[in-house]
Amino acid sequence: MAYYKRHIDERLLQWKDSLRHNPLLIRGARQVGKSTAVRELAKQFRYFLEINLEKQPDLLQMFPENIDVKKTCEKLSGTLGIPIIPGETLLFIDEIQVSKEAIMSLRYFKEDYPELHVIAAGSLLEFTLEELPSFGVGRIRSLYMYPFSFDEFLMAQGLKLTVDFKKRATSDEPLPEKAHRDLIEQLRTFYIVGGMPAAITEWIESRSYIEVSHIHADLIQTYEDDFNKYKKRVSPVLLRQVLRSVALQIGNKFVYSMAVHDVHSSIVREALHLLTLAGLIIPVKHTDGTGVPLGAEENNRYVKYLFFDLGVMQTMLDIPAADILTASDVDFVNKGGTSEMFAGIEMQKYSDCFLKAELHYWQNTANGSNAEVDYLRVHSGLVLPVEVKASTQGSMQSLWIFMRKRKLHSAIRTSLENFGQFDYYDSKDNFEQRHVNIVPLYALSNLE
Repeated sequence: MAYYKRHIDERLLQWKDSLRHNPLLIRGARQVGKSTAVRELAKQFRYFLEINLEKQPDLLQMFPENIDVKKTCEKLSGTLGIPIIPGETLLFIDEIQVSKEAIMSLRYFKEDYPELHVIAAGSLLEFTLEELPSFGVGRIRSLYMYPFSFDEFLMAQGLKLTVDFKKRATSDEPLPEKAHRDLIEQLRTFYIVGGMPAAITEWIESRSYIEVSHIHADLIQTYEDDFNKYKKRVSPVLLRQVLRSVALQIGNKFVYSMAVHDVHSSIVREALHLLTLAGLIIPVKHTDGTGVPLGAEENNRYVKYLFFDLGVMQTMLDIPAADILTASDVDFVNKGGTSEMFAGIEMQKYSDCFLKAELHYWQNTANGSNAEVDYLRVHSGLVLPVEVKASTQGSMQSLWIFMRKRKLHSAIRTSLENFGQFDYYDSKDNFEQRHVNIVPLYALSNLE
């Protein structure tokens, strides 16, 4: 099967060549390509020893509580017939979440065998890590992986030159109109296919939206099968209901009573927590946005949730591909909050993979006000508001209110417009100048 290049490939190579390569723990939802990326990296080593603690439970005995990692490596090498030589071998421990002892052993690889390259990954890993809050601070390095970004989707189709051209565009030098329209059409396709590796492979090979939807259906079934492994106090039926409600409430503050009737909010809250741990939903937390860090002013009473993948969500909600392919630009962007969701998960995908990405938004919580800014980011130490819009039409009063309150002068509008910019002189604030850069939705990687 062909391997499609991922953003983290370069970071994995940097880790390989670093003199201080702490054991690496790759974290992310099931089926986003963690193991595949490690196997691609393994081509840079002379030897590759991969074990799977879920499929090979007999190997669990090699990870006792009081482990000698060098002796464990001797046993693994002898058992599997693959040399373990520092600098020449990559040791990959997959499905490590089944053993707390194996996770804890990673710190001893750092302390007692630092010259060996070790990577671990696992499905539902966050559930085990939650029970090990200090499993390896300073000794183990986490790398966060997500579904394909839009740029990766283009590159998988052999359009790297298009990606490079797009990244060079600016508000002063926008894209030619044909390139701009072609990218919008690619974006429509991405809204349907999404970023799951299996779906992208199917699309490239068959160009069939129907077959892609079958892949999505299989993934949904896999995730729902996992619900039985979650903490017992939340039923799989309730988890399915809450997951679907998140999809239906995209773009809005999550309302517990809309998710399921006659169930206490604390149970719904626990379901949301479990779905977040599984990587299936992403919280966008309210912040006052008066300064950085944004997380210092979070208000947990106001939280939005994003579905982790657009394509999977569209299939789960039975949204026909034709609805997206034939929609006008305005309807395409405004449809069900999907573009706001796309913008959020894209910005997450382009963030530093060695840091856990956090998403924030702002809402005026005063009575009678519905002012809201879709996302807040930090750029050059300052708060940078990001608004998702359909076009040049429509009010941006929420943005002006926020910028006025926080004395900000720069913002981003992302839409289906080409690159551009404009200035706004605020008549309610002594005609202060506000500058807005326009970044197309398909070019959110340019913000990084």
